[in-house]
Amino acid sequence: MTSFSNNIRSNIGYMNNCSPENVDHDDKFFIQQGRKVFKEVLPMVSTLITSEMAKMGLGADDIKRLYLHQANINMNNFIGKKVLGREPSSSEAPIILDEYANTSSAGCIIALHKNKQDLSTGDKSVLCSFGAGYSACCLLLEYV
Repeated sequence: MTSFSNNIRSNIGYMNNCSPENVDHDDKFFIQQGRKVFKEVLPMVSTLITSEMAKMGLGADDIKRLYLHQANINMNNFIGKKVLGREPSSSEAPIILDEYANTSSAGCIIALHKNKQDLSTGDKSVLCSFGAGYSACCLLLEYV
């Protein structure tokens, strides 16, 4: 899923004049309006996950693990709560931020790799990553 937003952007481009008096203007740097991003991306991602679960006939109780994009713990907690309908436990929505920090879209894969040992055949999980733009991807996984 992708939705356009100006809340994360950079105004510099190949057409800019790179003369010394123009190149460092404040409007040419990376700009992120974090509160707006939080308010717009998280409902989009939560809806994406729950709609994909509904397509497969899955409810919150069917999901053993949420492997989420590891950009911000508040984002992960928000999404986990929206998807599960309650605060997720640390085993249900593992966080790797304390060890790896923000690894961008790779964070959900790292979380999966480090937190899959206790899964049994038939256990279902969500793998979800999202980023600038706004773009989001969600996969439903079943352990075999």
